[in-house]
Amino acid sequence: PVLRLLEAQLQDQRREHEEEMEALKNQVDLMQEELEKQQQAFLQSLQLSPEVQVELGLQQEITRLTNENLDLKELLEKLEKNEKKLKKQLKIYMKKVQDFEASQPMVPVERRPHERTMQVAVQRKEKDFQGMLEYYKEDEPLLIRNLIT
Repeated sequence: PVLRLLEAQLQDQRREHEEEMEALKNQVDLMQEELEKQQQAFLQSLQLSPEVQVELGLQQEITRLTNENLDLKELLEKLEKNEKKLKKQLKIYMKKVQDFEASQPMVPVERRPHERTMQVAVQRKEKDFQGMLEYYKEDEPLLIRNLIT
């Protein structure tokens, strides 16, 4: 139950992050389109020679791309910070889950009411080998800890 709650919280945060990213992308696209329209109107309003128009267009494009790159770098840094924060939170939550599971009283296998042992499919790079991993419920925290590390 605790692990599922933590997974749900992490998925909610991820979904919010993706929605925020999409909104920012849309905003950047709209701003880019508006800037291009303004540039076109400006170039048309000036009756300059084709060479001057090309040079002016290139300068504006260089400026636009430079600004866009700076914005993208800033966004990337923000996303990397958020990723690090989420990874730290995940480690903390996993530690809490392990501590919680380790603190649960050990119940002998015979006494457990209809509790099934989780089976994990293990597939290796060589396609010839496939198998199942079977373990006791009380060994689950140790198995999870080993899988994570």
